[in-house]
Amino acid sequence: MARGAALQDVLFPYGVEFPCGGRGRCRRCRVRVTAGHVSASGQDHILTAEEIAAGYRLACRARAEADATLEIAQWDTVILADDSAFAFTPQEGLGVAVDLGTTTLVAQLLDLATARVLGVGVALNPQVAHGADIMSRVEFALQGGAARLAEAVRVEVGRLLAGLGARAPIARIHVVGNTVMHHLFCGIDVEPLAHYPFEPVRDGLEIFRASELGWRMDGDPEVRFLPCLGGFVGSDILAGLLATRMTASEELIALLDLGTNGEIAVGNREGICCASTAAGPAFEGGRISMGMRAATGAIAEVRVVNGRLECHTLGGGQPRGLCGSGLVDAVAAGLELGLIAPSGRVAKSIELAGPVRLTQADVRELQLAKAATAAGIEIVLSRRGVKREDLHRVYLAGAFGNYLNRASARRIGLIDFPLEGIEPAGNTALLGAKLSLFSDQPHPSVTHIPLGADPEFQARYIASMSF
Repeated sequence: MARGAALQDVLFPYGVEFPCGGRGRCRRCRVRVTAGHVSASGQDHILTAEEIAAGYRLACRARAEADATLEIAQWDTVILADDSAFAFTPQEGLGVAVDLGTTTLVAQLLDLATARVLGVGVALNPQVAHGADIMSRVEFALQGGAARLAEAVRVEVGRLLAGLGARAPIARIHVVGNTVMHHLFCGIDVEPLAHYPFEPVRDGLEIFRASELGWRMDGDPEVRFLPCLGGFVGSDILAGLLATRMTASEELIALLDLGTNGEIAVGNREGICCASTAAGPAFEGGRISMGMRAATGAIAEVRVVNGRLECHTLGGGQPRGLCGSGLVDAVAAGLELGLIAPSGRVAKSIELAGPVRLTQADVRELQLAKAATAAGIEIVLSRRGVKREDLHRVYLAGAFGNYLNRASARRIGLIDFPLEGIEPAGNTALLGAKLSLFSDQPHPSVTHIPLGADPEFQARYIASMSF
């Protein structure tokens, strides 16, 4: 590497993540210098004097000015694919479904005559080098980085497609993702998403030829990025509606995708309402003192056993942090033991396992996230004209929903539905993208509710704050 190279540029190709986009806000790209020298200049307001003396540096703020050996805590993480069986009408040729997630990418190659999956490719979304959350990427795009973000993700998806092992020309490729991913992939200006009322001006179906995206593929297949539903509710939720069969269901169904932007859809074949709520990154371990993604070393489960806290760490070994499902469990357990008041007040930090603890600030972050989500659910139910007890099933989509303890989520007031009616649904975005390969039917009519403009949202949000 060249002398003076930014460590962020050097380390990212090796899988080191920079959740805040290299802005020095989250401390989660911390590395330790075990030999040689890396200057701590400009980091004394971020790291403590003790951390700096022990050799710790933030990779996003450091440069390689001399030879050095670094200790980097890396981890494996689970990426949800999909192997669900589904009814289909046989087609000719091969098709590819792509789930373009904020953090991860998944592509599946299908034989359209049998719906058999012939190949799977997974990867980290290269845009995470510029921030783990979508608003960090919007900020980067508005600072002149939009073309760079588009190029990075197009190249990576193209690499996945090339690795699927297709032995015949691919007929069509369908891509789904949230509204920001839709815009950045398609080269659409994200500026309208950066300010109130956060409504896109171009969020429909986008059609390309593979060659337009820089992909050299036999037959130059058509690539469709499926349309968004409004606001921050993207085509990943449209795919979720197809996967849960809400559009054909006589019974009322809810679909919840809980994350930094929690998406909510409620309805049946007679009508569907949807909304997105800015829950913040707590469900993904963001803004939590020892938060991390659901990966090796993360406490993912916390239970009360004989009056004490018992923790399960992903991958075994020494716990290094707390992921979203573990956070929800920890707060639910703290409430059960009386360590946390219904108001959310904590007398002192709660020791979990190893060096990992739960602080007052962590509990407040979860309160904000769960209040925004619970208020959003209430408003969508109200606008659809139904009550909680009217719902036949509540599906939890995505990785967080897949691992979330339903009893803990209900205990803190996140999802106040009967436990027997709540069901993890896996990667509904990928399943729905596959289903769309077999149908040319028009997409369902869905009413989008802009919560930011809803006169009831603030009052419901405040009322949902306590546990």
